Amino acid sequence: MSSILTNHSAMTALSTLRQINDKLTETQGRISSGLKIASGKDNAAYFSISKTMAGDSGMFKAIDETLTLQKNAVSTARLGAETLVDLAKDFAERVAFAQGGTEEVRADIQAELEELVARMQTTIDQSTFNGTDYVNAATTVTLVTGITRGTQGTVSTTTMSFLQQDLGAIQTALDAIDLTAADSAGAQVAALQTAEAQLSAAVAAATAFGIAERSVETQKEFLAELTDKLDSGIGSMIDADMEVEAARLQSQQVQQQLATQSLSIANASPQNILSLFQ
Repeated sequence: MSSILTNHSAMTALSTLRQINDKLTETQGRISSGLKIASGKDNAAYFSISKTMAGDSGMFKAIDETLTLQKNAVSTARLGAETLVDLAKDFAERVAFAQGGTEEVRADIQAELEELVARMQTTIDQSTFNGTDYVNAATTVTLVTGITRGTQGTVSTTTMSFLQQDLGAIQTALDAIDLTAADSAGAQVAALQTAEAQLSAAVAAATAFGIAERSVETQKEFLAELTDKLDSGIGSMIDADMEVEAARLQSQQVQQQLATQSLSIANASPQNILSLFQ
């Protein structure tokens, strides 16, 4: 039955064209944004997971930036401790040279020792980074290294610890040595033993800082790889496959043209009714 009031063919063609236009709009949106999941309506599960993972990635990057500052502080402290080792080594050598020396020799060497002690103090004072001082107290430092997610979305932090080193105590102990007053063999040997003990303490401090710095570096390397994996995982869930979208766009453009032609034909069909009245 043909009707001039209701054109069923045109209605069907128009509905098809609308559906194709909607799909074409979606495809164009994915191409322009680069995302196949831009909101919760596209895929609620993937959208929720990707946003959570993106939040984790952002926190890991922020923690990595903080660790960069801490690494620089530890590296500066290590440099100070290693410099102190060299100075303490020179100090112990001069004390050894003074063993059995005359009062005049010991006085000359004492002047050298005082100069070395002054250089130690300068080294310790300069072994800080951005106000962070790890060289004047033997206390534990705890650094946040990352986060972990538990059940029901709970979040906790992971940490690492290392021990600060009191380089000032080493300098103070060496500063207390006075060869001019060491007028006996026993006193001179005691001074040498003290110098050697403080040299060992300086080596231990430099070693501890080296271990701490390497630990921070290792964690930073891990965080860099971890954030790359997280970002890659997010991309695999929500990024649009541009090759597929390009092929889909061409197909939908052809469908749109055919649907438009189909609607045009359907709209022209009532004109055929006029021939019945001629």
